[in-house]
Amino acid sequence: MNTTLQQSIERKRDLHILYSYKEIEDYIQTVATFIKDGIFAGEYTILIDNERIQLLVQHELRKRFSDEDMNYLHYINNFHFYYSTGSYHPATIDEYLLATLTPYVDQQLHFRLWAHVEWATIEGPLHIIRDVELSADKTVNKLSFPLICAYNEDRMPDHLKKLLVETHPFLLVNDELVPSELYEKNHTKM
Repeated sequence: MNTTLQQSIERKRDLHILYSYKEIEDYIQTVATFIKDGIFAGEYTILIDNERIQLLVQHELRKRFSDEDMNYLHYINNFHFYYSTGSYHPATIDEYLLATLTPYVDQQLHFRLWAHVEWATIEGPLHIIRDVELSADKTVNKLSFPLICAYNEDRMPDHLKKLLVETHPFLLVNDELVPSELYEKNHTKM
């Protein structure tokens, strides 16, 4: 059974979701809705994205929300997040993620996370992406929060799409959460 994203979050906190997009306008609306739903629920949203998109999202949200409401949004530059050591390094990304989430966990605040994964080229080894996504899956389950990993579909060759569907238990398609059929049967092999 498919349900909307917000309905799913209200029922179950530990959601690791793959969102692939084609059009930037759709992307902006989807991330803005995710943040809007978080504000209405009294949850903080951590947005890991590039500066250009972050500004577009803020512009969209400022049409609807006050400065006080916007305090529920915390922004992290995705280039710094993923490449703080100069390369896409899983252990460093894990450390950065835990350091980011610890204040929310320690204060027992509800939060959600949106991570826009970008890179200049996909020539690197896929096991690195697999390692990061599997680690993120464990963190989501351990800390019980919703995480959306957003990837540009035009920059995803078929082998990467397959890997991402295998490492995410849910897919976001047209604001509906759809279970990944490949996650269950492949998750134990990884």
